[in-house]
Amino acid sequence: MMDKFFFHTAGSKEIKEGGVTDVYFLNDVEILKSLSVDKKVRGEVRAATLPDDWKWAVLAGVEEALHLLEGVDVDVFSMEEGTIVEPEVPVLAVEGKYTEWAIFETSLLGFLCQASGTATRAARCKIAAGPRGVYSFGARRMHPAITPMIERAAFIGGCDGVATTIAAELIGEKPVGTMPHALIITIGDEREAFKAYDRIIDPDVKRVALVDTFNDEKFGALIAADALKERLEAVRLDTPRSRRGNFFKIAQEVRWELDLRGYKDVRIFASGGIDESAIAELNPLVDAYGVGGYISNAPIVDFSLDLVEVDGKPVAKRGKMSGAKQVWRCPECRGTLVLPADGKPPECCGARPAPLISKTLSKGRVRAEFKKPRDIRAKVLEQLKDFER
Repeated sequence: MMDKFFFHTAGSKEIKEGGVTDVYFLNDVEILKSLSVDKKVRGEVRAATLPDDWKWAVLAGVEEALHLLEGVDVDVFSMEEGTIVEPEVPVLAVEGKYTEWAIFETSLLGFLCQASGTATRAARCKIAAGPRGVYSFGARRMHPAITPMIERAAFIGGCDGVATTIAAELIGEKPVGTMPHALIITIGDEREAFKAYDRIIDPDVKRVALVDTFNDEKFGALIAADALKERLEAVRLDTPRSRRGNFFKIAQEVRWELDLRGYKDVRIFASGGIDESAIAELNPLVDAYGVGGYISNAPIVDFSLDLVEVDGKPVAKRGKMSGAKQVWRCPECRGTLVLPADGKPPECCGARPAPLISKTLSKGRVRAEFKKPRDIRAKVLEQLKDFER
């Protein structure tokens, strides 16, 4: 027993077998089977509201949700991963004998809720940064067992790269990183640490020097520039809050001193407590950002699942709209319309809206094409052009 819970996590086997479920679903299934009630139902996933007054969210976690239900005798209808979604809009539906899939609801929602929140925070940071780089640096703020999922969601939401090796392997990218304060402290001298990094690390890795360990940031930046010359790609400012004061002014000083001495091509990389507001403020001076807990600890998108049909007949609890639905989006104005599944939308902006929900799992067999994370990210960034932060 101790070996099983050496780390306090569930593995793929436990999740696929329904071991991660709220006990009341087990009670539910036991009662229905005792009564020989085995009806076909349709459950629909949607979020009534979004956190922090968001107007939209990035749908993520769909691939894991489909793998969860793969092999179960159900049909799944869903939007594609990376679709921009709004409140009160269904994003996924499960159809089949309720006793077959009830025990998977807890995990299904968990996959969608957390990944979508992370992807949305990443998207908002990327919008704030514009053409500047945004990198996910939040691995140390999360449970290591879910690091790959969090970093993947951050990447498809818009981050330009991730820091951990296993997450980079998952998304098919190279990990991105600079140097830790520990390297400089252990060596004992900033200049020697910069030179050692340059001498030993693969030449293809961009030289980004961390310049706030022992010296004032502008003097540290000049030491790095003098040590690495034209090989210096950027200086990283990770100033602790207790020493930060006005971070904008610190970056302004660094930029001034570098430019004055001919290092105009050396970029500034900011990290440490960065969020979308800080990004907007620092953009005139900063070229790239490392964002940690603000993305990795993003609020969840509070998806819930409700039954909307029983044996093909529309029925739902109070406050919910019954019946199977389709979601349509106008290709011109991006307006979204929810209609009964057999409904046809009117023309909008002179164009016919396109359906967003399709059958992605048929009798337990995956029908959807799983796209590469980079392709999902490209889709998200394209959609974000039409949505405000």
